[in-house]
Amino acid sequence: MYKLLIVDDEPQILDGIKRTLDWEKLGFGQIETSETCEGAIAKAVEFEPDLAIFDVCIGKERGYTAIRKLNELRLPAAYIMMSGYSEFEYALEALHCGVKDYLLKPVERGKLQTLVERIIVEDLNGTLEDAHPDDRNVDPVLGMRYDSLSKLTNRILLMVKAEYDQNLNLKTVANRFRMNGTYLGQLFLKETQMKFSEYLMVYRMLRARDRIQTTDEKISTIALSVGYANLNYFYTHFQAYFNKSPSDLRRRE
Repeated sequence: MYKLLIVDDEPQILDGIKRTLDWEKLGFGQIETSETCEGAIAKAVEFEPDLAIFDVCIGKERGYTAIRKLNELRLPAAYIMMSGYSEFEYALEALHCGVKDYLLKPVERGKLQTLVERIIVEDLNGTLEDAHPDDRNVDPVLGMRYDSLSKLTNRILLMVKAEYDQNLNLKTVANRFRMNGTYLGQLFLKETQMKFSEYLMVYRMLRARDRIQTTDEKISTIALSVGYANLNYFYTHFQAYFNKSPSDLRRRE
């Protein structure tokens, strides 16, 4: 059984994360929480968590400072960072400390589930119910294993998975990494053989297809949920990619 540590200075956030997923089903038999960095370090040393979820700002302290300390102590944990929009630069700092992924607050259940499952397979060498482990190691758009891609590209892919439902583009990504957009786009294209805009579009289409097939939500609602404010634009992309309309796909399923 795995062990989980959740660190946030807001008790309601701690309770929310504990209730968001069926942690026991995922294999977590022990869950500890802390509202301070000092307390988090002490608890981590005491029970050695397999996964630790840190808020980027814990009071006046920074979560990545505690993670640096735990790395110095060589604790074999995987880390997820939670951050708000205004704290993203702090989240980038955390990535430099070896944090696997980050989630924007308020944390969405589906995104947290996806990240935790990936860490279970890739970092904890575990397995998941109703899923083949190799599927979790392969990007759904590129068909490439994550461990075959550079750290930079993996971070870009994580940003897409975390923010595909928002106004995301290459310029936004480049600004966050403090890189030139044209240069970053060239690096991404060279490694993936796909433009960033194409990758984002395909990922959104795949997520839209999943929701069309598994929910009764209106197509307009689904379009908004995957980042399309313009419904006609969504229909055009969907038809071009799947060679059928969203309504046709739903009727045939």
